[in-house]
Amino acid sequence: MSIKTWKPHPLYTTIVEILERKGPLTDVELYDLLKESYEGIGFGNLNKTLMRMEIEGKIYVSALTKGKRRVELIERKEG
Repeated sequence: MSIKTWKPHPLYTTIVEILERKGPLTDVELYDLLKESYEGIGFGNLNKTLMRMEIEGKIYVSALTKGKRRVELIERKEG
């Protein structure tokens, strides 16, 4: 029986930090960077998180070519 533990750093927080540091990325580039920190992450898990973040208005995902998407952080307006 395997015991799953919570990561101290949630996936969506790591995605925001990567996009702040590197700027817009393709979903494949983002996945490759996340695999370094989250060994058990699957592409489906990434897609689910990206969809939730886009619905919440944190990121914008657009189609580049067939099978590739661009992920970018939405700038927050201070004021």
